[in-house]
Amino acid sequence: MTVELRHTVDGPADAPILVLGPSLGTTTAIWQPQLPALVQRFRVVRYDHRGHGRSPGPPGPYRIDDLGGDLLRLLDRLGAERVRLAGISLGGAVAGWLAGTAPDRVDRLAMLATSPRFGTPEAWVERAATVRAAGMAAIADTVIGRWFTDGFATRHAGVVGWVRQQLVTTPPEPYAACCAALETLDLSPVFPAVTAPTLVLAGADDPVSPPEHARAIGAAIPGARVEVVPDAAHLLNVEQPDRVTTALLDFFGAADG
Repeated sequence: MTVELRHTVDGPADAPILVLGPSLGTTTAIWQPQLPALVQRFRVVRYDHRGHGRSPGPPGPYRIDDLGGDLLRLLDRLGAERVRLAGISLGGAVAGWLAGTAPDRVDRLAMLATSPRFGTPEAWVERAATVRAAGMAAIADTVIGRWFTDGFATRHAGVVGWVRQQLVTTPPEPYAACCAALETLDLSPVFPAVTAPTLVLAGADDPVSPPEHARAIGAAIPGARVEVVPDAAHLLNVEQPDRVTTALLDFFGAADG
């Protein structure tokens, strides 16, 4: 089923297009820390995965091909033949899938907090069953505990609450359907087909997609560069916004010579 993803567009109309994909359980808002700087140089397109934010959530289960196909159709609707593309967590997996499946559409690729596989299939089956039975609040504490280091969560309770609200207001059924996509995910066959210059960013303290996962991606994608961001867990762009923003500006701006 075709899904028209809800998206926002910011920045100069004549600037290079930079597309940003969110993590599972978050929305376009998750890129807010980077937006003020990125819109100075890029036409920034942020989107919600199917079933997240205001994007439609058709019946599941979903597969990575469904999520990646949604993004490809969004690019077609925007008339964006070739873009710079970044994603975090699930958004990074979708970005990597697209860059390997349709390499002619991606000029530069950045994957944040991404793994060839996330966890185990059994864990995703269990998480989907939990949210269907008990709602999103039933997983919130566990998930948030992986997204931020303890120190950051203590010092920045307001920021953590802002992210938590995105998670708990995600509808359980499409969230569970996205869990099915991660249950079956294996990007290892896709990565060698990526031709775009690639940056892989990992949080040094990320228990979900630790630095060794980033290094595995870096080894699989020809010429990829891997950087580890200190003092950050899974949502490293929120926990270390300045470092991540600088890395993205440097990397995507390099294409302009």
